[in-house]
Amino acid sequence: MTTRQLPEIAFSSGRSGSGPATWGQQAIWDAVRRLAPGDAPRYTITTAAPLDPGLPLPVLLTALDQLLHLHDALHTRLVPDEEGRLRQLVDPDGRLAVHTEHCPDPGRLAATGARLHDELAARPFDCADEWPIRVGVVEHGGLARHVSLVLAHTAVDGNGMTRLVADLTALCLGTAPAELAALREPAQQPLEEAEFQASERGRRRDAGARKQFLRKLRLGPARLFPQPNGPAATRFPNAVLRSPALPAAVELVAAAHRVSSSSVLLAATAAMTAKLSGSSEAVLHVVVNNRFLPELANAVSTVAGEGLFHLPDATGEFGGIVRRTHAAAIGTYRHAYYDKLRLDEEIAALAAGGVPLADRSCVFNDTRELAPPVPAEAVGGDDRTTLTWPVDFEPRPGLTYALDAVRTADALSLIMTADPAVLPRSAMEEFLYGIEELVLDEAAAPATA
Repeated sequence: MTTRQLPEIAFSSGRSGSGPATWGQQAIWDAVRRLAPGDAPRYTITTAAPLDPGLPLPVLLTALDQLLHLHDALHTRLVPDEEGRLRQLVDPDGRLAVHTEHCPDPGRLAATGARLHDELAARPFDCADEWPIRVGVVEHGGLARHVSLVLAHTAVDGNGMTRLVADLTALCLGTAPAELAALREPAQQPLEEAEFQASERGRRRDAGARKQFLRKLRLGPARLFPQPNGPAATRFPNAVLRSPALPAAVELVAAAHRVSSSSVLLAATAAMTAKLSGSSEAVLHVVVNNRFLPELANAVSTVAGEGLFHLPDATGEFGGIVRRTHAAAIGTYRHAYYDKLRLDEEIAALAAGGVPLADRSCVFNDTRELAPPVPAEAVGGDDRTTLTWPVDFEPRPGLTYALDAVRTADALSLIMTADPAVLPRSAMEEFLYGIEELVLDEAAAPATA
């Protein structure tokens, strides 16, 4: 039996201020508010880990207080104005509850931690009224033995969460906050990033990125997959292919063709998109990390944006597809930092004018390097490829499929959610196994070896 406590961190003397939201904050806020309430937590950024042999709870609470002082995103609220534009409000003080459960049975620590983590992650955030962070702790014998971090995506992306975990670890080990801040320089706070975006340099980057996006939007096919004839789906199935063989194979193929490992997965996704749609080309909405500016490299904020990837020839020998993908992806990544609200307005104006626009309903997101891996024991440690169907989601208008690449300690997982009226479960299965087969076969080819 466990007992729940809610110790609080009394945060005070923090930085404060207000100003326009960043492009990333605005884009994620817009995306989440369009979702059904039960679907909104899918955008939440989370991580959890056991603490072995344990950490005194006061040490952890002190480190969390120091973490709040280091990163303004953790005590920032977002409030919309009458025109739908957000403003960020950085609070100088407040209280953060730490959801703490005492677990008397050491054999139940992992299960208790997983249950508490799922509970905290299942609730959507109210970004106007609450801070975008929740912390869960499982305590045993006076020590914190499991910790969970749950953050609103408006506050951090995957890279920001990775930095947050590293900073919390360093603080728990006794690194002074000032020393840690010096190691992370330069690292913009969200208000500083918004100031850059409003500058002449920021406006030039925004205009150039939107121009390239719109150019590609005019080049791709208006529809990849045939329009479904039947009734609209009431639920979108979610498939997870877990492949222990893929991590090494992806790296082999990347090294053989001198490309990034992300290009290999993107190429396989493009190839299967073309195959199952009956097209020779692929257009993918790609989530991009966007840490290319020195000021953003160490930022704990939400910087990741969306790029439009168009591959005119996504058929033929897979090695050639990999090389063409890498070349095409460079421009996509370079032009994925922009004001999405302004881009959406421009796209709407083009559509209203009857301009043919490319299909943007297929989404690819490689998160392997942007979050700590799931521990191997959480997925069983099996060395065989498995396909599971863990959950169904509310329909997402305008989506054909969304594919995420996620790493665990001993495997790579491809997580796919799709409109079953366009891609039934059998097609989703063919898609995911097809990606694995393309990469494994290329890794086994004599030229690759």
